[in-house]
Amino acid sequence: MERRPSKAKGASRARRRPPTDQATTALGAAAEKRGLKAKPAKKDQGAAGQREMRVNVKTAKGRKVSSTLWLDRQLNDPYVARAKAEGYRSRAAYKLKELDEKFGLLKNGARVVDLGCAPGGWLQVAAEKGAGRVAGIDYLAMPHVPGTEHLELDFLDDTAPEKLKALLGGEADVVLSDMAAPTTGHQSTDHLRIIALAEAALDFAEDVLAPGGAFVCKVFQGGAEGDLLSRMKRNFAIVKHAKPRASRADSAEMYVVALGFKGREQGS
Repeated sequence: MERRPSKAKGASRARRRPPTDQATTALGAAAEKRGLKAKPAKKDQGAAGQREMRVNVKTAKGRKVSSTLWLDRQLNDPYVARAKAEGYRSRAAYKLKELDEKFGLLKNGARVVDLGCAPGGWLQVAAEKGAGRVAGIDYLAMPHVPGTEHLELDFLDDTAPEKLKALLGGEADVVLSDMAAPTTGHQSTDHLRIIALAEAALDFAEDVLAPGGAFVCKVFQGGAEGDLLSRMKRNFAIVKHAKPRASRADSAEMYVVALGFKGREQGS
């Protein structure tokens, strides 16, 4: 019998993949073998575009863990990337777009007020939707948004409401509030602060809205409570809570949307 020729020595070795350079994790430790291959991040159903490769953020000397986590979240947030690609100043623009799509807030020629407008994403959306007059206010400095006007002033300043009404030049059709107080980490305190801002925004809305107007305000999960919710139900035809897809899943924020303002005389 003839012997079958044996495989050339080293042939099996030639087919082996060359060793992969060792990678490190975000914490600087050597990655496990199964983690060396980059995997596409999960696609966010609310964001457009192709699946992106996840960006790993390493801790840097002097950087807090919370800062690293924030940076990691920003770099891997599809709405942040989409806002940059589409020219919006913040990912928050998509929250208003979703709310408008659901509730029909922004009509062509409408007068719109944005409380807590920096960095200007909501102003951009309102102008883009064809609002006739768009006025905003924020104590933070920000570049001008074409087609809008804004005041660099704290909304809680005693002079703010009258200055804002003068800038608007008449009754408003929509009052938007994305204001949020700096968080303390104490849930009850933070909730009270956001409700206090919501009440101040509602005071202004009831003073400036035309009959049939709309009011949108940020609150924490658990929604508008007590007197605030009662006032809204008394003064508006419809009151709903909504959490846009563009709001991060781990965020406690929600929005209360009030439609069909009944007017100052009937609602008082």
